[in-house]
Amino acid sequence: MFAVKNLCVCAVVVVLLTPGLKFPAARAQNAAAQQPVSRPYFYEPSISPDRKEIAFVSGGDIWTVPAEGGEARLLVSHPATESRPLYSPDGRRLAFISTRTGNGDIYVLDFASGDLKRLTFDDGYEQLDSWSYDGKWIYFSSTARDISASNDIYRVSAEGGTPMQVSADRYANEWSAAPAPNGTDLAFVGKGYVQWWRHGHAHIDESVIMLMRNHSTNGYESLTDGGAKEVWPMWGDGGKSLYFMSDRGGAENIWKITPGGQAKQVTKFADGRVLWPSISYDGRAIVFERGFGVWKLDTESGRAVEVRIARRGAPAGPAVERVRQTDQLQDLALSPDGKKVAFIARGEVFAASATDGGDAVRVTTTQAPESQPTWAPDSRRLAYVSERNGKGQIFLYDFGTNAETQLTSAKDGDDTPRFSPDGKWLAFERGGREIRALNLESKQERVVATGSLQRPPLNPDRPFTWSPDSRWIAYIPVGQKLFRNVFVARVEGDGHSQPVSFLANGGSDTVSWSPDGTFILFDTGQRTEPGQLARVDLIPRTPRFREDQFRDLFKEETPKNVSPTLRRQENNPQSPVPPPGTPPQTPTPTPTQTPAPTPSPSETTTPAPSPTQSPTPGRTPQPLVVAPGGAKPTDKPVEIVFDGIRRRLSLLPVGVDVSYQTVSPDGKWILMIAGAENETNLYLFSLDELSREPSVARQLTSTPGFKTDAQFSPDSQQVFYVENGRIQIAPLDQRQPPRSLAVAAEMDVDFAREKTEVFEQGWEYMRDNFYDPNFHGADWQAVHDQLLPVSSPFGSTQVTTGRLGLDFDREEYERTGRLRVAQVIPLGPAALARDTASPDKTRAVKVGEYLLAVDGKQLDARTNLDELLNYKIGRRITLAVASSPEGAGVLELDVRPVNLATEKGLRYRKWVDEKRAYVERVSAGRVGYVHMIDMSSASLSQLYVDLDAENQSKEAVVIDIRHNDGGFVNVYAVDVLARRSYLRMTPRGFASAPARTALGQRALELPTALVTDQYSLSDAEDFTEGYRSLRLGKVVGEPTAGWIIYTSGVSLIDGTVFRLPFIRIQTAEGVDMELNPRPVDVPITRPVGEGYTDHDSQLDAAVRELLGKR
Repeated sequence: MFAVKNLCVCAVVVVLLTPGLKFPAARAQNAAAQQPVSRPYFYEPSISPDRKEIAFVSGGDIWTVPAEGGEARLLVSHPATESRPLYSPDGRRLAFISTRTGNGDIYVLDFASGDLKRLTFDDGYEQLDSWSYDGKWIYFSSTARDISASNDIYRVSAEGGTPMQVSADRYANEWSAAPAPNGTDLAFVGKGYVQWWRHGHAHIDESVIMLMRNHSTNGYESLTDGGAKEVWPMWGDGGKSLYFMSDRGGAENIWKITPGGQAKQVTKFADGRVLWPSISYDGRAIVFERGFGVWKLDTESGRAVEVRIARRGAPAGPAVERVRQTDQLQDLALSPDGKKVAFIARGEVFAASATDGGDAVRVTTTQAPESQPTWAPDSRRLAYVSERNGKGQIFLYDFGTNAETQLTSAKDGDDTPRFSPDGKWLAFERGGREIRALNLESKQERVVATGSLQRPPLNPDRPFTWSPDSRWIAYIPVGQKLFRNVFVARVEGDGHSQPVSFLANGGSDTVSWSPDGTFILFDTGQRTEPGQLARVDLIPRTPRFREDQFRDLFKEETPKNVSPTLRRQENNPQSPVPPPGTPPQTPTPTPTQTPAPTPSPSETTTPAPSPTQSPTPGRTPQPLVVAPGGAKPTDKPVEIVFDGIRRRLSLLPVGVDVSYQTVSPDGKWILMIAGAENETNLYLFSLDELSREPSVARQLTSTPGFKTDAQFSPDSQQVFYVENGRIQIAPLDQRQPPRSLAVAAEMDVDFAREKTEVFEQGWEYMRDNFYDPNFHGADWQAVHDQLLPVSSPFGSTQVTTGRLGLDFDREEYERTGRLRVAQVIPLGPAALARDTASPDKTRAVKVGEYLLAVDGKQLDARTNLDELLNYKIGRRITLAVASSPEGAGVLELDVRPVNLATEKGLRYRKWVDEKRAYVERVSAGRVGYVHMIDMSSASLSQLYVDLDAENQSKEAVVIDIRHNDGGFVNVYAVDVLARRSYLRMTPRGFASAPARTALGQRALELPTALVTDQYSLSDAEDFTEGYRSLRLGKVVGEPTAGWIIYTSGVSLIDGTVFRLPFIRIQTAEGVDMELNPRPVDVPITRPVGEGYTDHDSQLDAAVRELLGKR
């Protein structure tokens, strides 16, 4: 894993979400076609207590340089990422973050001894904030023990121990802590979203500088008013004032404020970024990152200068590494003869034996990504897409001649190559607007069809397919209202296409043509509804009769020793029949053709292909079978009767949630990737209409891994697919389990060049797919040229930490070194503990008890509990608890720790129960309450559960979507609130009920109020807009995040997942919702720290609105 994957993605998003950001004119030539000149990136600086030295990060390693500039020396180097170096007040130690053991843990380096001490062991992400002025404590922020992505502030002894929460207002973001020189006060950032990398801000990013007096949760004070991104508070003037970064003037600058006074601007930059500032302990100098370099500010004069740096030293890790990749394989393609497989590994094309696997033959040797390999019908040639020239273009590799030929060179980009069954044509998509066919003999292209087709990497799995006679192409364009239906077009026609389906569905990714040419299959559905399998009969279907099966038993069978002539006659009834008395003919030997070479397991490389070579002329393709969704070639013309074709669509009763389908070469089976019971597996559905078996899908696999690229073997007896990045083979005869095809792709990886290509790929995906083609006024080529030279690698080994569902008393621990239980989370491991002495007895850990030992390991002030729980998820451990720190009445309890996500979920449900009880109390039982944590299908189901009989019996219900992370089910949730009663039903002897509910439709039919805050984002904002537009009730609280663009996750060549914003979201009036928060009717700002009180000001206001109290 390398930092460019994160850095470049962030840089891309930063620019695009900032309206009006300007850059110089683009260069005439795309830098993607040139080898970039690398430029070092210096970031996250820290200045030593004597102001003579600066520590900073470059390339994921820590360096030091004289404060006046000069030669930098390497201090800490590791293949993982080191970041955020901070000097101790005495200058003898350096704290920093390293990903070598997870998402980011805190380490302390002793300069004198060289000893490295790890302080945190949690598998959550820790952000190092500061040292205390006496050097005893290290402060950091973490999301580990709050709900969702909310940060709390912790501190841990510099000598080691268990970290304790200092400020942990539930569901509130507290971060970037700065302890004051007096040792009692603490400045920190409240609210905001920790998006330091984003230039400019949305509402979600707006934060305030807070002050906690005496480290007490009763003493919160806001020093700034919000309305801007304000981060990194730093104490100056001996604790009398605070410096911080703010973008309140548009550009990021250093500002200064005295508690109780007005903020004053210190630096006067009109552009660029001021990031990661750090102040000297005497307050006289601040260093910060700007323009990919390090700057130093003299706080007395206000003068800032760049620190000139020249690195000297070699980072850890090889520049070029030999990689043997056995997983993360993509784009599997089985050859038509069933003997070879091709696939993509780290953006390169490889091929291997489909029987034995082994070491794969490398087909391509470029730095650019290749993708979508597809075999020719002769199984000797392989077509694929390469982006080596900046846009996707199609190349052909011939294994017989080891020659690569470029087939297309259009500037609009080509993708999805597919050979025709007869091998004469190669079809492909161009520019997301055309389907073209290339005649492989004449090299002439023709437009087969036009339409709105999605560009890579958002294009569906199999958006078009050939007819078995190679005369037609069926494809799925995006039509009116984003509906997707199947169209067909003649390959040698006039470019006109006709629809064969007419569904009002927006989801359809794969289309298949039956081997006999009589019907087309495709998956179809709507989001949040199960995917269905549709069949369109191209001609009226003649029924088959079960009675004919009995009559067929009386047909004469052809003897096995029949002459070749008669066998040919039987196989081809149109061939001439010799007249009676004609002597038998002696069979003529058929000339044999040299078979395509199968890659040997011992082969690891192939000669570099020459772009000038071309396949051997005159080779006749062998018409065998084709890739998924196709059919065997046939000379019988496909017939399509368009009259009445709308009526010939049927939905097959497969009974599973279909996302992918293909038909077997023998035409007997449909293979599906489908979901059922929260798992995705392979299923088979019989096409035999006379079968006596139940007409339902049969499950072929039963493993939880993610599955892709499923396809039949040529004999229809096996299925090849990729699961979790590995090739698997499942026989249709389920008496044999699926097996792995062990293949290995070896290559030398130059990480410096690869990270450049990762950047290029992400940049190009944004260029071609970002929802605003004008990039909000930014010069996208100039952005490329500015960011390309500065990127850096990183890697990590993930550590998992078990969770007990316990919180502890910080003051008790810091005073005595004992872990006194302050909270037991309901249904957590500690709440469901088992008495070791009585295995059938549950005995929960109680508030006030002391945790004395874990698995016999005694705990003290220097023991880190998280370290003892590493790698303990799901395993039994024994806790020793007692009512006193001395161990009086000690008990041993067995618990099973859970993971981070599970404990967060338990904390969330506890919070929801508390808020529901709160509304019950302040409304005197008249108002109900529900909360949605996001807009996923699981949350929609939970909404149905929470709108229970008790809530339905109230006069009104509060709908709370504060901190809702978005998703896609807003329309369904709005419907529950928008439906109104128009009938009632009264069974004899029973109470009357609204007809909608009685007939099974989800409908609340009660007054509601909606509560939002600045963290209600994405689809939660869609929900808010729907609620407001339909006038369902008052919106209470704070405006939403202003953070709503439809994104999709795509993979880059190294496996990094990249979020691509490609759909603009607007109100019904056409107003962009991105950067425009949804307003509220009753504005109530929840103050930081309110969670420590027994009040919720926003819920109070919502209840008042519903009960008519002002």
